[in-house]
Amino acid sequence: MNREELSAARAGLTPGDRAALGALIKASVRAFAEQTPGHSVELRVPPFVAVQCVEGPRHTRGTPPNVVELDATAWLDLALGELDWTQGVATGRINASGPRSDLSAYLPFP
Repeated sequence: MNREELSAARAGLTPGDRAALGALIKASVRAFAEQTPGHSVELRVPPFVAVQCVEGPRHTRGTPPNVVELDATAWLDLALGELDWTQGVATGRINASGPRSDLSAYLPFP
C-alpha cells in the first residue's frame, strides 16, 4: 500500500462505518509492517490491530520495550503525512516509549 492508495481508501470511507475503518486500519498497519519488517517495535492502533515491526532485537515476553500506540485518525494522519511525528508525540496523539520507538524515518507512506 502506498500513500496514494491509502488516501483514496480514506476518502472513500463512509462516516460512522466502523467496519470499513477497521479494515483500512488493519490493511495499512499490516502493509507498514511488511515495509518495515522486524520485531523490535510493537505498533498498536486499538482496537483494530497490533503488529511488530522494525529491525532490531526481537521481543518475546511481557511488555515490549518499544511501543507506539495511537488512535485510528492519528495513524491515518501520520501515514499520509498530515501529522508530523514530533508534533504528534508532543501533543499526545502518538504515545511512543522505548529507545527504538521513533518511526519518523519510515513515515509517511511512500
